[in-house]
Amino acid sequence: MSSVLYDAPGPKSRARSRMLSIVGAIVIAGGLAALIVVLGLPKASANGAVQPGLWDVSRWDVFGDLLVWRTLGLGALATLRMAAVAATFALILGVLFSFGRASDTAWIRVPTTVILEFFRGMPVLLMMLFILLVFGTGSFWAGVAALSVYNGAIIGEALRAGINALPRGQREAGLAIGLTPVATRFRIEFPQAFRQMLPIIIAQLVVLLKDTSLAFVVGYNELLRSGLNNLGGFFGNQYQFSFFFIVLAIYLTMNLSLSWVARRIAKHTGPQAGKLIKPDETPPVDPNLVDPRALGAQSRSQGV
Repeated sequence: MSSVLYDAPGPKSRARSRMLSIVGAIVIAGGLAALIVVLGLPKASANGAVQPGLWDVSRWDVFGDLLVWRTLGLGALATLRMAAVAATFALILGVLFSFGRASDTAWIRVPTTVILEFFRGMPVLLMMLFILLVFGTGSFWAGVAALSVYNGAIIGEALRAGINALPRGQREAGLAIGLTPVATRFRIEFPQAFRQMLPIIIAQLVVLLKDTSLAFVVGYNELLRSGLNNLGGFFGNQYQFSFFFIVLAIYLTMNLSLSWVARRIAKHTGPQAGKLIKPDETPPVDPNLVDPRALGAQSRSQGV
């Protein structure tokens, strides 16, 4: 099927694109290999002492200590704990923000819009520091509150966009069967919008998980602080890169796992429009639906 945006590439264009992709992959692989080699070379300091390369065994022997892995594990659990609590509150606030933002009443919609724009434009770290210094909540709840409010505002806007994207007939059908406007939005519009926006919401929760590293500044012992500050300061600068590498690997594992979940959910919760019915096919029939003509014929046969 030809694209409506651009002409389909011909054989020469496909061959040229394939060649450029191969050359680009070779250049990137060569750059990474050169970086690995350079990082592994020993370096001489200003006083003449020679520092071993970053891949030297002496820089990694500390990971044979179980206390190091225990500290990293506790830091990862602290990160996941903050992310889980903040995600729960962010989802609740997102639902409330979406309802207020999409309200038909101006005195609800306008203040909600102002609050949303304020929280979306405020840096998360600045919000953490403000909550910690003004309210004295402690590092954990300062991080949770800032992450909840900021990401709740983003999720609320996503849900509002999902509600506005629904066909107008969905709301009219709910009102036609006697539901109130609030009940129509909560029972008909919101479940559909949440299902359509679920991949975006999960992607935002991945951002929330990464932003937990900002709690490092307010003194919360999450993964970044436990790995680079506590362990790095205890064992010395010789192991700073080693701890940085392991912390990075743990963050990548957690974030890529959540991203994989988001892709799976996007695949299973996307619109069903991709399953088109061919002209020679009979559309599927829902067994729960009753054909009015068959019902009328049955009534006539029974003498009703």
